[in-house]
Amino acid sequence: MIVFVRYNQGPAVAVELREEARVAELKEVVGDQQGVRAERLRVLFAGRELRSSATLRGCDLPEQSTVHVLPPPAASSSSSSLQEQDTGGQQDQDQDLDLHSTSFSGPPAGEAEAEPTGAGCRSRITFYVFCKSCKAVRPGKLRVRCQSCRQNTLTVSRGPSCWDDVLIRGRIHGECQAESCHGNEAEFYMKCSSHPTPDDDPSVTLDLIVTNTRDVPCISCCDILDVVLVFQCAERHVICLDCFRRYSQTRLNERQFVLHPVIGYSLPCAAGCRDSLIKELHHFRILGEDQYGRYLHYGAEECLLMSGGLMCPSPGCGAGLVPGDGGRRVECDRQLGCGFVFCRDCRESYHEGACHTEQAPPPGEATEDFQVEEEASLRGRWDQASLRLLQESTKRCPQCSVPVERNGGCMHMHCPLCQAEWCWLCRVPWNRECMGDHWFG
Repeated sequence: MIVFVRYNQGPAVAVELREEARVAELKEVVGDQQGVRAERLRVLFAGRELRSSATLRGCDLPEQSTVHVLPPPAASSSSSSLQEQDTGGQQDQDQDLDLHSTSFSGPPAGEAEAEPTGAGCRSRITFYVFCKSCKAVRPGKLRVRCQSCRQNTLTVSRGPSCWDDVLIRGRIHGECQAESCHGNEAEFYMKCSSHPTPDDDPSVTLDLIVTNTRDVPCISCCDILDVVLVFQCAERHVICLDCFRRYSQTRLNERQFVLHPVIGYSLPCAAGCRDSLIKELHHFRILGEDQYGRYLHYGAEECLLMSGGLMCPSPGCGAGLVPGDGGRRVECDRQLGCGFVFCRDCRESYHEGACHTEQAPPPGEATEDFQVEEEASLRGRWDQASLRLLQESTKRCPQCSVPVERNGGCMHMHCPLCQAEWCWLCRVPWNRECMGDHWFG
């Protein structure tokens, strides 16, 4: 595999290693190149310092990833508790339950992960982004950098546990390992995992798009698709991406987007739930380049009309105009448009006397082509499926009460939050009696 190494914030240099290679081997290669003792080097990746004994695969280090290798510090660092996080070794089967609205799975500040895709297994991706290069929705990978120097040399005090930790600055701190920087605030950003991208080319986070691990049906077509969008309503309704595209295009054709003073022109849940407007407008990139361009044009038109302007009615023009007086005679600006002179009232060529055009139909009478049946709405609720999943496949840790999922393996549970070891059947600390009686059920 190819790994790009940035030594002491210098240019990235390609290093070829085996996937089974350990971090110590990477240090030896860099040490030979830079004339530095390998055991004194520090390797930083995704907000953590990697142990020398860990394998590259165990560190979630995919092909063509970029790691930072730093020389030994001039003085002892106060962040020793943040360093040498062990990422190697066999991991237990249990994990935090992914509720998505409050937390998400995956390693701290790590990679978009996927489960094995053999028989009976389904790919499970943690993050989705809109990639400007691919011009499509793609699996994403989460990265962290120092907000002060904007280098990937920050070791974080803890990994993010919810979207607010990622999207809101200042919630997670750490220590920047760069020699000339004293920053301590983490800044998270997303990158497309489909191809290598530079650090200065982030992708837009689509936090409402998730992998449908709970097999919740779409509220429109009732099919169960692998990737879905979960609305921010109280019911957490689920819609597949094809139906969301059709829903958005229908509302765009009917000019029924909702204007929010902070968000802009957006759409609520397709089932009509209150307080469910989509906050990240890049989700409408799912419409495609042409229709997303129409959406932007629509927003500009609506803003112009609300401010007292109007559009040139000449075919092929459509220039935005803000007439200076209240007269009926309007001339399209020749520098921006076509120079057409028209009547403000009827939008025909300018004329003297009364207008003779038929009255336009009142707004709001457009036919709604996109409907969500009540029965499908009741089935396609993310929270309902989440509650059922909690009841059927999780138990609370006896020490910290976090819901823990057992998806295979023995009865020996290891809480990912408080690190407590306990028995799945007895819900008591793991002991020799549990080991002898029902280690494997």
